[in-house]
Amino acid sequence: MIGTMVVCALGGKYLDEYLEMKFPVFTLVLVLFGVFAALYQVLKDLLKK
Repeated sequence: MIGTMVVCALGGKYLDEYLEMKFPVFTLVLVLFGVFAALYQVLKDLLKK
């Protein structure tokens, strides 16, 4: 779960720096996506059992 969020945060940070964004738009969007993806995976695994 933490790994997914870290990968998304690093990817967003890279995109923001590469595109020279003043506000970290990609970092915020990808971190939120990572949180939802991690929660989805955890809930899917819990409901399966």
